Amino acid sequence: MPTQRFQFSATAFAVIAACVLATGGALVYSGASRAADEPKAGQPRPALTVSTAQPQRTAVPVRLAANGNVAAWQEASIGAESNGLRLTDVRVNVGDVVKAGQVLATFSAETVLADVAQVRASLLEAQANAAEAAANADRARALQATGALSQQQIQQFTTAEKTAQARVEAAQATLNAQQLRLKYTQVVAPDSGVISARTATVGAVVGAGTELFRMVRKGRLEWRAEVTSTELRRIAPGAKVSVTAASGATAEGTVRMVAPTVDPQTRNALVYVDLPANADFRAGMFARGEFALGNSDALTVPQEALVVRDGFSYVFVVGPEQRVQQRKVQAGRRVADRVEVLTGLDANASVAVRGAGFLNDGDLVRVAAAPAAPGAAVKTSAVESSKQKQPSPRDGKALSAIN
Repeated sequence: MPTQRFQFSATAFAVIAACVLATGGALVYSGASRAADEPKAGQPRPALTVSTAQPQRTAVPVRLAANGNVAAWQEASIGAESNGLRLTDVRVNVGDVVKAGQVLATFSAETVLADVAQVRASLLEAQANAAEAAANADRARALQATGALSQQQIQQFTTAEKTAQARVEAAQATLNAQQLRLKYTQVVAPDSGVISARTATVGAVVGAGTELFRMVRKGRLEWRAEVTSTELRRIAPGAKVSVTAASGATAEGTVRMVAPTVDPQTRNALVYVDLPANADFRAGMFARGEFALGNSDALTVPQEALVVRDGFSYVFVVGPEQRVQQRKVQAGRRVADRVEVLTGLDANASVAVRGAGFLNDGDLVRVAAAPAAPGAAVKTSAVESSKQKQPSPRDGKALSAIN
């Protein structure tokens, strides 16, 4: 029994010694690793850890900005066609949508009706006289062979017949004119559209040609953009335009026509852009727009890499010794999260992206490693997990010693 206790104590002592040696080795290795990670005395420390990227060639939309006014596509003037009539009824107001042939206003028709009745009576009288003259002419022509009437008398009856017939036609024309005047007592819309102005007042006696209403035909609006003569050749009919009104409303229009002449005072030309129906746009509004002129290949960098200081744009190029150089560039168009660089940057340069706003010229940086692919990360995790599950030979010996 004493001998067994001595053997168990020796085995336990061996296990404890092995654990102490393993712990000491781990402490020595940790200290050595920490010493290796610490920078040597006299070496500069990196100011910041940054990520880098190279400029890329990207298709950037080409757009041309312009200003202009919203106007009616065509505006119709609706006026009185009768003279000296009193306006009795106005049926529409500004902003009303009307259809072609709709009655907008009416004039008093009593005077015109009286004139129509008078002319119609004159026409009946002329027709009766014409019938009598025709009968006399027929009898004269019948007696011509007998010699009862002279040739002069027969000619008089024939002339009277023609004169009576002419008076009938004159009376008929007068009746038509009066009936047309009666028709004009109703003011109708010449086309469909929206009433944009009204000067008609009930009770007013207006003359022929006096404007009563103004109407935007079809309710169509257009944007008249002012473009310089140097940029005019870049715009063609059919081009798409994004128009933004002063109220913030937007619409997508299409170029209908480019003006054939240029204003000699401003040296600008008008470009007429058809706008879709939009309740937020009004004739006379100021609007800005951008003409879509296709795409062009451009050198771009991430927007985060561009640093604006004192009104100028800069990027920081990371050199081979991990030091950055501040370079002044000229920024251009923006698309998504990238910015076009016009001048000042080489296509093969490596620019700082994340953390660029905190850098200065000549700073020493540490470039962050690119993130590993998701597949590689999963594979690495699986390998480490399998290594953790497999017991080491030393652990097996220790377990056997304890047993």
